[in-house]
Amino acid sequence: MQHTTCTEDRIYHALERCLHGLSRDAVSSRWAAGLCLNCWSLQELVSRDAGNYLILVEKILSKAKEVQEKCDYDLVTPLALLFYYAVLYAPHFPPGSDLLLKAASVYHSFLTWPVPYCDIFRELLTFISNELKAPGISFQRLVRTEQGLPVKNYQSSTVTVLLLNCSEVQSEFLSIAQKLSASEPPQRATLVVLLEHLYQANFGTRCDLDSLHHVLKSKTLEELSEIYASAADAQEIAATSSDPVLARERLQTVLRDIAGAASFPVIAQPRKIHTIPIPAARCYAYSWDQDNFDILNDVLSKECSVAEPMASENEEEEDEEEEEEVETDGCSPERDSLLSPICAISKDSVYSALSEEESKPSRSLKSFVSSLKDCMDSGYAEDSDESSLDMVGRPELKIEKTHHRYRHTLTNKIYKLFKSKSQLVLRRDLKDCPDTGSLSLPLRRAESLCTPQAKHRIPARSRRAHSLPQHVLSQRLPALLSPQHLSLHRRPFLSYDEDAKVSTLRVVVFGSDRISGKVARAYSNLRLKESTCPSLTRYFKLQFFYIPVKRSWAWGDPTLAGKQSSTNDISHYIGMLDPWYERNILGLMNLPMDVLCQSAKPEAEPQEDSQEQLPILADMILYYCRFATRPVLLQLYQTELTFIGGEKTTEVFIHSLELGHSAATRAIKASGPGSKRLGIDGDREAIPLTLQIAYSKTAISGRSHWNDVEKVCTSVNLSKACKKYEELASKTECLNLTMTEVVKRQNSKSKKSFNQISVSQIKVDKVQIIGVQSSFAVCLDQDEQKILQSVTRCEISVCYKPRDSDLFALRRSSLLPQDPSEFHSLLCLPIATFSGALP
Repeated sequence: MQHTTCTEDRIYHALERCLHGLSRDAVSSRWAAGLCLNCWSLQELVSRDAGNYLILVEKILSKAKEVQEKCDYDLVTPLALLFYYAVLYAPHFPPGSDLLLKAASVYHSFLTWPVPYCDIFRELLTFISNELKAPGISFQRLVRTEQGLPVKNYQSSTVTVLLLNCSEVQSEFLSIAQKLSASEPPQRATLVVLLEHLYQANFGTRCDLDSLHHVLKSKTLEELSEIYASAADAQEIAATSSDPVLARERLQTVLRDIAGAASFPVIAQPRKIHTIPIPAARCYAYSWDQDNFDILNDVLSKECSVAEPMASENEEEEDEEEEEEVETDGCSPERDSLLSPICAISKDSVYSALSEEESKPSRSLKSFVSSLKDCMDSGYAEDSDESSLDMVGRPELKIEKTHHRYRHTLTNKIYKLFKSKSQLVLRRDLKDCPDTGSLSLPLRRAESLCTPQAKHRIPARSRRAHSLPQHVLSQRLPALLSPQHLSLHRRPFLSYDEDAKVSTLRVVVFGSDRISGKVARAYSNLRLKESTCPSLTRYFKLQFFYIPVKRSWAWGDPTLAGKQSSTNDISHYIGMLDPWYERNILGLMNLPMDVLCQSAKPEAEPQEDSQEQLPILADMILYYCRFATRPVLLQLYQTELTFIGGEKTTEVFIHSLELGHSAATRAIKASGPGSKRLGIDGDREAIPLTLQIAYSKTAISGRSHWNDVEKVCTSVNLSKACKKYEELASKTECLNLTMTEVVKRQNSKSKKSFNQISVSQIKVDKVQIIGVQSSFAVCLDQDEQKILQSVTRCEISVCYKPRDSDLFALRRSSLLPQDPSEFHSLLCLPIATFSGALP
């Protein structure tokens, strides 16, 4: 009893240390080095004994009640994540334990809290409900998806890609990334772990895990696959039941039958419960330092071979059903995926091959769907966040079909769809509407004016989006020619459903603000490519993760180290939005490398064939990927540059733009040893530039106030404005415009001119800079590879999503505004965090 009390005290104090410093009054302070280890230390402590997880759950629930009483919003998300972790890793909840029921009662009261807190607990209650009906199902689903195991009717996979570069990270980071990418267990070993966990989670001490392990090892891969498919199917069926007690009983009955048929050990004798760690996720590691994500096509080509056996056995029946729905719905966007068999395309020709497919029937589809856009009411389904690479006018994407005959089937469907059926449906629907004059009524009322016989022909997309029924749309099509009926939306009409995708691609990028700029440009480039020629987004739901790293020019050259470093303002900004990110991810920057490379202590009684313990950094990377599911949207900015010869180009940045002397200085420093020969002067010795600067000052009201001045400056820099916690309340996207102005220029006795300078800073949202009979250098996001010379004109503004390609209605409209940004949504880079941007 004394030992149990001691353990409880240690877990309680570890939990308190883990949560310490997350209160609102401490958010603005810098975390001390080592605080990020508190969460990892708690996990390592609890994993030493299976019973510790139940103790941790109890302590978390007690703390949650305290948080609710005090309304301490800052601890809500961390406690929810810790609870999810504890239940996920818990090997078994005894039959007499009421912890999950108590948790459901505690968390149900949080549903009255504001968004996004209520959403977090709604998801948590669903998680608890699943665990009550099918113990261990969340563990099973996570491992299945991370290992890409194809199980009938439950097909999903998650792939993690680590992008690093030797100029940004130390060699230890690269070795850990290589270790993660090489730690994928064989499928046979994964099935053994899953079956062991499944039986122990349901039978607890009555499961002889050691004997079960030896029996499973004697099975072939085919036998294990067949056994696990039956067990997983029974578990998923149990999760759909409405009665938790009955669901568990039926699941145990099925598992006993499977055990008897497979000659598993008798489930009766009391045994010790073992902790079963989650196997490391499948990872790919790449060296990356580009402004594009073309390297991800290599992952696509490799994963296609994984996706091929996941095709449904009932594919022929599904195809027949699709044919029938096309006959019925006519113009149903959900059935017009135009998906070609990606697996049959080589890596080098992915984009070109898909372009050929898109250029034929899809153009007709896109123009037709776009023509419907302006007739839709405000009830269309928007994308929930920027993490979905939604494209204007694109149909809802479905699961990939990998057989070659699918292309032929789609071609026939498109031919039938656009040659005859769409017109027939429109004519038929016109007859079904009794009152053509009802179009002048509000769109919501127009739904009730149509006969019941016509309602069943509404496309599935329209029903889901609560949009105007298609038979009413058909009457409004001629009205497109009338400008007064034009409706302009800021969001795309057809945003595809990310949840319908089979695979998720986690893109984990390591680096400083220089690398965050590359991620922003690569993301913008990816959106443009995918809007015209979908490839990655046809198969993957993309998630982006960002791990900051301190950077110096050359790790191996002590003479250059420390001369130039890149900031980490973007990661600090994310940390202000999500303190749990700052504690567990941003805090990794402050730890010595030898600590990050340490591994957890081996288990007291390691099982045979147990996996090698991963370093702390690898554990934290996997923790970040598994539990950070809510994106923070980081605004992208664009600059249109005009060069001396009149050429123009548009570039994207996310953190900073340096112009003039500061950009030239960065270029000199980037030359390495050559910088000693060239010499680097400060702003006091720099040659001034005469610049015409026009800027729009930001205002909460949204009104723009333009100023146009002529300044003699050495440098003009723009950077993301939000660097303090107090600035998070601002409702406008703005940049800090810093002008290093030359007040007076004087000559010294050494015939060298010196500048008397004055530095001023203004918050702006748009800037235009023109060189008066002079050119200047421009550097984006502190990136020496993005330094552009001989620029005479620079225009900076926020970045917007790509415009709808079908602009005929806009051209005809007399309502076309002067500012094209009114048609767009802001283009933001989605970075995965634990809580998202909390209010």
